[in-house]
Amino acid sequence: MPALKPVSSSTVEKLFRSAAVRNKVRRMALFQQERARKKKDKRARREKREKEREKLGDKAPPKEVPKTIENCRVPDETVVLPDDEEVLQDEQTDEFSGYFDRSILPKVLLTSSDKPSLQTNLLLRELSKFIPNSDVRLRRGIDVKKIIPQCIERGYTDLLVVNEDRKKPNGLMVVHLPNGPTALFKLTNFKRGYDIKGHGRATSHRPEVILNNFSTRLGHTVARMFASLFNHDPQFKGRQAVTFHNQRDYIFFRHHRYIFRNSERVGLQELGPRFTLKLRSLQKGTFNSKYGEYIWLHKIKRMDTSRRKFHL
Repeated sequence: MPALKPVSSSTVEKLFRSAAVRNKVRRMALFQQERARKKKDKRARREKREKEREKLGDKAPPKEVPKTIENCRVPDETVVLPDDEEVLQDEQTDEFSGYFDRSILPKVLLTSSDKPSLQTNLLLRELSKFIPNSDVRLRRGIDVKKIIPQCIERGYTDLLVVNEDRKKPNGLMVVHLPNGPTALFKLTNFKRGYDIKGHGRATSHRPEVILNNFSTRLGHTVARMFASLFNHDPQFKGRQAVTFHNQRDYIFFRHHRYIFRNSERVGLQELGPRFTLKLRSLQKGTFNSKYGEYIWLHKIKRMDTSRRKFHL
């Protein structure tokens, strides 16, 4: 095919608007040509700005902060300030206060939907590796409402139920015992540690818990729920850390180990697993699908009206 002659930007725009280019190959070639031109212009503008900054030296104005969805976030009245006295008082008497004042030691029961698939069993096994003082039990067709009283009787502080669809884990329910709350998450992008390139092996040391970017009242509750799954006193000797990073209401989970290469360089080795959570509902008390009172419920048509509005 002969090479196409360069076409001006205005000509390309007219061609696309009038749909005059009916040949698919030529239409794609014109599109790629226009995209390359825009990229070249953008690079030229950036180089020009850098040269001007070099000439001004110390007198150069500070670099502009690029606009992102995060820093253009719609203002939220429920965003919590670090020294908010009302929030601090509420946290001293909420359902998780016993964990944070170290009067309660976490004990977690892990289970799944009935007849779990291989992927779900692998996820349960991975969760038990980094959650201290946790036990894995088969569901055996028992209803969640019947499991909860048994967990309370045996001294469990939390119940985690992994749900699945089409033989893949697709949901995680976290029930804080004995009085709730209950959170339901959508689970996606599960990848076990064995499938991560350059992964390490987790040890039995209690990990450090890192909670990032949970800034609203709802986000604080979810973060405290995650924190209460782990022992309050991590074993720093193991150099292990689990991270729950909230970004645009998606909670990314990662499990790493610190590696001190020398006195100045520190690296990270991922241990796995990795997955993504998205909050679907937060319910008062323990799980009750029929008469439960919801603190927060995700309603797509009402809540997802703007890409710049976040709830956590």
